[in-house]
Amino acid sequence: MMKRWQFSKRLLPLLAGLVLLLSACGREDLSTLNPQGSIAQSQFDLMKLSIGIMTGVVVIVFGLSLYVLVRYRRKPGDKSIPKQVEGSHKLEIIWTVIPIILLVILAVPTLKYVFAFAEDYSKDENAVKVKVTAHQYWWEFEYPEYKIRTAQDLVIPVDKKIAVELSTKDVLHSFWIPSLAGKMDTNRTDSLDKGNKNKMHFDAKEENVYRGKCAELCGPSHAYMDFKVKAVSQDTFDAWVKEMQAPAKPFTGDAAVSEVFKQSCLSCHAVENEPKTAPNLKGIGSREAIGGILLNRENVSETLDQAKIENHLRKWIKETDDVKPGNKMGVIKLTDPELDQIVDYLANYKLDSLEKINNGIPNVEE
Repeated sequence: MMKRWQFSKRLLPLLAGLVLLLSACGREDLSTLNPQGSIAQSQFDLMKLSIGIMTGVVVIVFGLSLYVLVRYRRKPGDKSIPKQVEGSHKLEIIWTVIPIILLVILAVPTLKYVFAFAEDYSKDENAVKVKVTAHQYWWEFEYPEYKIRTAQDLVIPVDKKIAVELSTKDVLHSFWIPSLAGKMDTNRTDSLDKGNKNKMHFDAKEENVYRGKCAELCGPSHAYMDFKVKAVSQDTFDAWVKEMQAPAKPFTGDAAVSEVFKQSCLSCHAVENEPKTAPNLKGIGSREAIGGILLNRENVSETLDQAKIENHLRKWIKETDDVKPGNKMGVIKLTDPELDQIVDYLANYKLDSLEKINNGIPNVEE
């Protein structure tokens, strides 16, 4: 028994050190400690201020405790009673006033930032308005001013306020772009639940790709509910909007397969900008991932792999519940010739502007 305890005493510090080391592991682009926008920077500054104050308090309290233990320890042979300070008005005032001062120092910038973060830019003519709708397990982005809809990729111009209105079509989700802004819940606002539409805003200072996540446990595929924010120049954004507004690319397969595509796919999806219950497929051949998680290239220095796009489309259509358990797409029964033509159409439905975005801007992951 003693040997086991000796072994445990040696093992515990090692495990504690390992836990501390692993707690620092993670993706740089999913860290609030790497701010890339003005909102994220303000939140980071507030975090540093509060941690600084708390660290200062801990250091001073422990320092005073050690000083008292050493300075006023009982000397050998000393049996006198130390001077009692109970009821000292001076000390009570000191340790009451100091915390109040620290709280005021923290409260002033906190209140300032809270009101700044809550500012409504939905009527600002210079802001880009986006309606974000959460679904199990994907994100829908509607640009009402431009009358376009897309999914998974939120394309925005740099140095512009992005006014976001959030809602959900099913369970509660939470919209989060760690490098750009804090979390905000999505509420149901349909006839079943007259909830409030949460609003937020953010911006990006540099052309880059920022990863977003759902930050609220929403089902078995919660961990796979990713999206990307692609911050681009104003000219590139305008080019993307123009392509998204253009008529959809016609289906190039047989007439019979075209009808199957309409019945099986376009009953829920869209290749135009009308609202549907499933992700918009316009330009899906230029997206970096199928289903949000089947990556079409290994890293951002590569071009999109056409073979991977086709394979991932097949896998998604045939094994959708294996890729994202619990999603609402369901199995689509297609013959091999029908599947081949539908995959060929979708894999080759590309947008020049999105291709340039994917190949022309850096990525915070790198």
